[in-house]
Parts: sequence; C-alpha cells; structure tokens
Amino acid sequence: MTTKKFVVSGRVQGVGFRYFVVREAEALSLAGWVRNLPDGRVEVLASGDDGPVDVLEGRLWQGPPHARVAGVEMSPAEAPAHAEFRVRSTEW
Repeated sequence: MTTKKFVVSGRVQGVGFRYFVVREAEALSLAGWVRNLPDGRVEVLASGDDGPVDVLEGRLWQGPPHARVAGVEMSPAEAPAHAEFRVRSTEW
C-alpha cells in the first residue's frame, strides 16, 4: 500500500477535473479525495496498491477533455481515514 499527494496545475478548475479524478480513482479501487485549491490548482490524495496509484498519476497528466495540465507535483502522504474516494470541500 502507498499513499501519495498530487498537486495538479494548469487549466484544471471549471473543466470537470475533480469528477474525472473520482471516476478514475474508483475504477482503480483507490481511497482518498480530491479538492480545488484557492490558487487554481487541484489537490489529490490517493491511497492503494502501488500500481494503481501510479496509473492514477499518469491519468492526472491527461485529465478530462477540456483540461490543460501544466504540471503534477507528487509527495508522500498519510493514508486517509476512509475507504472511498470523494470530492473534498475546499477549506479556504
């Protein structure tokens, strides 16, 4: 099991990016969350087997059709307290 936090930059808000991430993460049986950041980026916490987390990272670079991903920063993180993947409300 591994848990990683990703911060995705580019045109990633207002294009369905969070719901794209939820669909992809659920298809990969990952736990975690996704949320918009106040600076226009999207933050993703993904937890699961190494392979599926790596697959999700690749899909973050693609994004949904109207997104334009400029970068994906990754850092290790602690596992979420819940087993599902969901959209997390912004806290700013």
